[in-house]
Amino acid sequence: MRGVALWFFLSAVVYVSLGMAFGIWMSASGDHMLAPAHAHLNLVGWVTMALFGVYYHLVPSAQGQLARLHFALATVGVWLMAPGIALAILGKTELPVVLGSFCTLASMLLFLAIVVKNAAAQPAEPRMGVAPAE
Repeated sequence: MRGVALWFFLSAVVYVSLGMAFGIWMSASGDHMLAPAHAHLNLVGWVTMALFGVYYHLVPSAQGQLARLHFALATVGVWLMAPGIALAILGKTELPVVLGSFCTLASMLLFLAIVVKNAAAQPAEPRMGVAPAE
């Protein structure tokens, strides 16, 4: 695994490690008020980033300038969203979660464009069990 695929996957492992530590802290304290922030860190930080990494690993031709922009948007989204949810729950401010949500949405829409662009560039593969037409 190299390039953007590796960046996404390494980030995912860092985020799930932080998410696990956060979960352990909540369990040890008996205070689960910030569970939504923990859940979003694990879902957006671990699952989504790891899936992006797997895609870029399987489709290395997609690793270009747009993929780097995608990584930046997705990263800023995680950095703002998870702590932003905690701040919103604590009644401090909602601005970080709003900005993080928009970055996360923008990164997903950019990913959609990347997937569509690369799918159109790939030759069609024959279906399993069906011989190609002659």
